Amino acid sequence: MEKARSLDCDVIILDLEDAVLPEAKTAARQAAIEVLTAGGYGHRELVVRVNALETPWGADDLAAMAASAPDAILGPKVRGPEDVIAYDRGIVRASSRTSLWIMVETVHAVLALAEVAATAKNTRLAAMVMGVNDLAKEMRARQAPDRAPFHFALAKTVTAARANGLAALDGVHNEIDDLDALESVCRQGADFGFDGKSLIHPTHLAICNRVFAPAPDDLVWARAVIAAFAAPENLGKGALRVNGRLAEVLHRDEALKLVRLAEAIAALEAAPADR
Repeated sequence: MEKARSLDCDVIILDLEDAVLPEAKTAARQAAIEVLTAGGYGHRELVVRVNALETPWGADDLAAMAASAPDAILGPKVRGPEDVIAYDRGIVRASSRTSLWIMVETVHAVLALAEVAATAKNTRLAAMVMGVNDLAKEMRARQAPDRAPFHFALAKTVTAARANGLAALDGVHNEIDDLDALESVCRQGADFGFDGKSLIHPTHLAICNRVFAPAPDDLVWARAVIAAFAAPENLGKGALRVNGRLAEVLHRDEALKLVRLAEAIAALEAAPADR
């Protein structure tokens, strides 16, 4: 946890679930409370993944974290909208700054993603995180390098997230030392439209940050599109020819988002090292 204070990441997830043996659950919960109380993680959001509500530790985890005001509480093993609502009810007394994230890692959740994501209208739900390891287990699918068995779930998660104004995060890459494969799946996740990726090792950060940041060529195109639509002679036009490519208003809107993201990254990189 001390190392995490200086990692080049946006979120630190304190895991009380899969990473903790049953006999250590209570101690891990207390350790998470102490971390949240101490703070000192700068711009990094602190998120706690609790145990599922049906486990012996879930209710106590949820109550303790609701009282400790993390940036978000991550609920695992969601099967349908009723589970999202149950997690949300469990943190009803939490600070208004605490949002709800959920894992998409069961076959039932994948089939009910439209309904699951739609609960955002009446709950704290703000993000969905892919849990491909658990999903593979339930599907009895092999985790091939191209992740072909999970394309349906990946695309459906992003689609449901976008329809409901949620963030969508791709799942972890298990092969710690295979950085070429990591870059491949990061690019795949970015191509699917994920906002970022959850990681299990600090050596994965640089590749993930580079892949999910706007590419230089894309920024050149984005700025050209913005400038073209802002030109007085093009005011009111819905489509333009920019550097030999068609650009519609929707491309301008996407270009603006891309430039804002690049500016936010630049501002973060320019901040003091101890931010």
